[in-house]
Amino acid sequence: MHVAAVLKNKGSTIITTRPEEPIGTVAQLLHVNRIGAVLVVDAKGEIAGIISERDIVRGLASHGAAVLDMPVSSLMTRKVVHCAPTDTVASVMGLMTSGRFRHLPVLEQGRLVGVISIGDVVKHRLEEYTQEVESLRDYVSGKA
Repeated sequence: MHVAAVLKNKGSTIITTRPEEPIGTVAQLLHVNRIGAVLVVDAKGEIAGIISERDIVRGLASHGAAVLDMPVSSLMTRKVVHCAPTDTVASVMGLMTSGRFRHLPVLEQGRLVGVISIGDVVKHRLEEYTQEVESLRDYVSGKA
């Protein structure tokens, strides 16, 4: 299965922020949208970074409550790994596991088309396994 299938099930809503936004605003954005990370885009709409709940917690540990007024650019991860809709779910799982990150932008011909999380990927894999098991049960019982 491919990343495109995960996006099809999940939808392609993309929540973004700007590098100059205060961390406090982004924390609220994460809370309201019930998400774990936000892509940071520049004035041209290109990916400048990503900021996650983990980044904010690390910032709080280092800077205290003052972090809430700091700009996103001070905490965001600048080197953002991405995938394509044609990448396999298995390869993306491996990439996320080895890179130790939970959110991955999906780019198609350089254009942002979605963001997937490790939760989206795991949910998709579980659905695949469930369908496989049901198909095998049907085959063994003669229903297929």
